[in-house]
Amino acid sequence: MNQSLTTRRASNWIGEFDLQRWILKHIQYILIPIALTLFLIAWQTVVTLNRYPVYILPTPGNVAESWIASWQRGILPRHLGITLFEIALGFGIAFAFASTLGYVLAKSPLIEKIVSPYLVAAQAVPLVAIGPLIIIWIDTGIAQNALIAALIIFFPMLINTIVGVRSVREEYRALMRSYNASAWQVFTILEMPAALAVFFGCIRVGITLSVIGVIVVELMWADRGLGFLLNFATKSFDTPLVFATVITLSALALGLYIGVAIFERRIIRWRR
Repeated sequence: MNQSLTTRRASNWIGEFDLQRWILKHIQYILIPIALTLFLIAWQTVVTLNRYPVYILPTPGNVAESWIASWQRGILPRHLGITLFEIALGFGIAFAFASTLGYVLAKSPLIEKIVSPYLVAAQAVPLVAIGPLIIIWIDTGIAQNALIAALIIFFPMLINTIVGVRSVREEYRALMRSYNASAWQVFTILEMPAALAVFFGCIRVGITLSVIGVIVVELMWADRGLGFLLNFATKSFDTPLVFATVITLSALALGLYIGVAIFERRIIRWRR
C-alpha cells in the first residue's frame, strides 16, 4: 500500500515537472496571446475613458469591423495581392543581382576595388531623386514599385553575400584544391553550406526591407497596393481602415519573416 502511494506520488511529481518544463520551454508562445489581450484591453479602456471619436482613435471592435468589411468587399485582398506581388518581384530582382555580384566581388578583390566606389556612390543617392527617372523609363506601375524596392534592398543583400562567401576559412579551400575539386564542387560542397547562416540573414534583412521599400513607394505615388490604401484612408479620415491596413501590413511582414526562418531551419538541418 505504501509502495503504491509512493509510486503514485512520484508519478504525479514527474508529471508536474514535465508540465513545468514544457511551460518554460514554450513560455514565449504563452506570453504572446496574453500580452496581446492585455494590450487590447488597455486600448479599449483608453478609448472608453477619454471618449475619443472614431476618427481620432477607434476601438479594437471598430478596427475589426473595418477589416472584415474591407476583406469581404475585396478591397484588402486586391491591394494585398498587388503589394505581395511587388514585394516578391522586387526581392527576386535584388536577390538575383546581389547574390551574383556579391559572389563575384567576394572572389575577386580587384574587381571589388574597381566597382565598390560606384556602388557606394549609387547607394548614397536618394531614391526620391531616382524615382522620377524610373517613372519615365518604365511605364508599368507595379514594375516601377518593384524596381525601386529592389534598389532599396540591393546594397544590404550585396554586403551580406560578400561577408558570407568570405567567411569560409582559407585552409578549407586549400583542402578542396588538394583534392582537385572543381570550382562548382568548391561552391556547392564548401562555400554554399559554410555561408548559409550569413546568407539566410541576408534573406531575412532583404525580405523585411522589401516590405518597407514597396510601402514607401506606394505611399509616394502608387495608385494601388496597401500603401495606396493606407494613404487613401488617411486622407479620408477613415482611421479604422488605417489601423486595419497597418495590421495587415504587420501580419504580412511577420508572415514572410517567419516563412524565411522556417525554411532556413529546414535547409540548414538538411545541409548538416
